[in-house]
Amino acid sequence: MTAVEPSAPDAGTDIFAAERISRVFGTGRNAVTAVDGVSFVLKEKAITTIVGESGSGKSTIARMVLGLLPVSSGTMSFDGRDVTTLSSTARIAYWRDVQAVFQDPFSAFNQFFTVRRLLNRSLRMLDKVSAKERLEEALGHVDMGLDVLDRFPHQLSGGQRQRIMIARALMLRPRLLVADEATSMLDASLRVNILNVLTDLRDQLGMTVLFITHDIGQACYIADKVLVMENGVLVEQGPTDDVIFNPQHEYTQRLLADVPRLHESA
Repeated sequence: MTAVEPSAPDAGTDIFAAERISRVFGTGRNAVTAVDGVSFVLKEKAITTIVGESGSGKSTIARMVLGLLPVSSGTMSFDGRDVTTLSSTARIAYWRDVQAVFQDPFSAFNQFFTVRRLLNRSLRMLDKVSAKERLEEALGHVDMGLDVLDRFPHQLSGGQRQRIMIARALMLRPRLLVADEATSMLDASLRVNILNVLTDLRDQLGMTVLFITHDIGQACYIADKVLVMENGVLVEQGPTDDVIFNPQHEYTQRLLADVPRLHESA
């Protein structure tokens, strides 16, 4: 199986680019290649989805994009600047522009902190900022009121906690939001709500979103561009309609076979 290279550029400015990035865990006979020579670009003001089954390498890519995991080889750039290797100081500056929304907000939050305190902690990365203004702004983007500020995480529903996690990321007004399986622990109706929030962030704020999921149906619903991963290799990528309704790789076709209604609508 060989990796595919990025398709021809479409409209929009490249905000992030990965060039043949790989990640190997372990050494010698125990070495495992989680990501193998993957190349892609993220367009400004667009939602790009990486889809694949468990173990495909998609979450490893998310952690490399976030600077939480170093690449074994290859290069990454953000807004034209090399971010393959960052010092501690440079990484903090990078995180002002690149924020994350993780799978399980309950485990990510300190359960003894109120929502107000959880959100305000993000502002430590900024100087002389109005906390009240940022709080109201971030909560407004996820359709939540100020009444939630004095609650604790266990007093919120799963969907509310995920919205608070998105609001926490928005406190820094990032340019790129990485959402790693951000809906996988929610029921169907709540998943749609969170997907709509992410779409609104693109449409209203012009935010770039990298959305990681195992559900190709969600990719169809939310994405402008889809990347398909299998066993650490990027096997297909392109505009959503092309990948979803005219899949070229057999693995993509197998994923679509699990979404019969979507497949039949093609």
